[in-house]
Amino acid sequence: MAKWLVYSKRADFEKIAETFSISPMMARILRNRDLVSEEEIRRFLTGTVDDLYPTALLKDLQESVLCIQEKIRQKKKIRIIGDYDVDGICASYILKTGLRICGGEVDVAIPHRIRDGYGINEALVLEAYEAGIDTIVTCDNGISAFDQINYAKKLGMTVIVTDHHEVPYEDSEQGRTYFLPPADRVIDPKQEACEYPFKSICGAVVAYKLVEACFLLFQIEKNKLDELLEFACIATVGDVMPLLDENRILVKEGLTKIEKSKNVGLKALLRVTGLEGKKISPYHLGFIICPCLNATGRLDTALRALSLFEEKEETKAITLAGELKSLNDSRKEMTQKGVDAACRILEEGKMEKDKVLVIYLPDCHESLAGIIAGRIRERYGKPTFVLTDAEDGVKGSGRSIEAYSMYEAMVEHRDLFLKFGGHKLAAGLSLEKNKIEEFRKCMNESASLCEDDFQEKIRIDIPMPLSYATMDFIKELELLEPYGVANPRPLFAQRDIYFVQAKVMGQNKNVIKIKMEDEEGNDYEAISFSDSDRFKQKIANKHGEEQAVALLQGQKVRLRHSVVYSPEINEFRGNQSLQYVIKDYE
Repeated sequence: MAKWLVYSKRADFEKIAETFSISPMMARILRNRDLVSEEEIRRFLTGTVDDLYPTALLKDLQESVLCIQEKIRQKKKIRIIGDYDVDGICASYILKTGLRICGGEVDVAIPHRIRDGYGINEALVLEAYEAGIDTIVTCDNGISAFDQINYAKKLGMTVIVTDHHEVPYEDSEQGRTYFLPPADRVIDPKQEACEYPFKSICGAVVAYKLVEACFLLFQIEKNKLDELLEFACIATVGDVMPLLDENRILVKEGLTKIEKSKNVGLKALLRVTGLEGKKISPYHLGFIICPCLNATGRLDTALRALSLFEEKEETKAITLAGELKSLNDSRKEMTQKGVDAACRILEEGKMEKDKVLVIYLPDCHESLAGIIAGRIRERYGKPTFVLTDAEDGVKGSGRSIEAYSMYEAMVEHRDLFLKFGGHKLAAGLSLEKNKIEEFRKCMNESASLCEDDFQEKIRIDIPMPLSYATMDFIKELELLEPYGVANPRPLFAQRDIYFVQAKVMGQNKNVIKIKMEDEEGNDYEAISFSDSDRFKQKIANKHGEEQAVALLQGQKVRLRHSVVYSPEINEFRGNQSLQYVIKDYE
């Protein structure tokens, strides 16, 4: 059972409503998203790229731009070293394209996930040196690459780190000490001395900011920067950044540009995934486009995704995009097999009391460990690590819950690992195979989690009768879009609503269409995205098996429930109607 929590944040909702010409209910929803000042609300509702923070606030950025300018003037070779996920791919594309427009001699190296592992390594540094590269610019990696960057410096190379991950640290009796790599310049909003006001930008946005400053110095026309914004948008959604503040503006503006993209490769990917001509949302990026890009880094090489964005010939782009989609289809099948195997292990009951799940799947493709860990976390509500065999021991990925900082837990036991990194909600690691059980034991013994931490929490914006959700109100809610992490679709709740009839729909029987009535006899159409067996069982637990069967057979019954819902406009054959998506019921 999920725990329902109603926001109780206070403000002068009438004044906010009057100031911004919105309803008091909308004002209340904005306050629930921690928007307090008039300037914060204005930026949220009407912010544009002109409201983005000045690039100069990023520590070392201006100095990096001057360094790059000098390297370009001297015709020195520059190599971008990126990462194999969607953020790294987009960051690499932004930097390579942007610096070439400025006149730079630039190429890209992206590590192979299995052969090279995450981020810059000594082999990549040596390859760059032997190719006559003068300057390495990392993107979406490098903040913890001390030995690798030190090696590059010993070879006489210039290194600029652009990253967004947590800065490595150690805790002692004297407090916490942070360590920066020995690069010539480090651009990372999370470093202590950086005054950038919004820390939650992804690696591609850091790259975008660097290119923006370069364009200003080289006097490049603004429309060239606009063409790179859509890739910062894709990366922000794909790397699951909070859609607040600057990220909200970047994604809102970027979505409109993606729909009219001039990039041949991106247009091809929209076509093969059935999104061409549609209004693009964060959902389309997060669940359709980004998985195709990530699949290249998981099962092949991320350079294939980069080459798609660089392709100028439409026919070749369509072929490349089709290959990306096929890779993702294979990834889906392999992922489901891994999830099924993990569930079988958990059903044995040996980890039933574990607060942190450590699941060893020796035959799992190592690139899928993070996705599988995420699925298990969603199903069981616990922080989850999935480990699999690698060339030197085991590798793994973890996905966490809000109450548990995965990275801090791993720092506490840093001696266990051959290598590790990440942040609060996700992490990667490698360790010796004989230490798997010790790892599991340490994570559980140090985890101060209680039962309440594992319970799903549904946050309700406003307790509100379904009848209040008019067409006009739903259209007003569009001001909150785009929805995503930290800016979810608003939820409402009503007691004493009656389920009258229900019907199972969908190929996978995971859509329930429900007819409902309130106490005044008003009718409402609703849908619930739920496993049909689970839906039936939940109804039976409350009302009995006979009533559950009758409801699902379309017989008219009257079963009282409280519901959490989101109102939407359903459009079918040109006709619009109100529809309520049931998030939970009891």
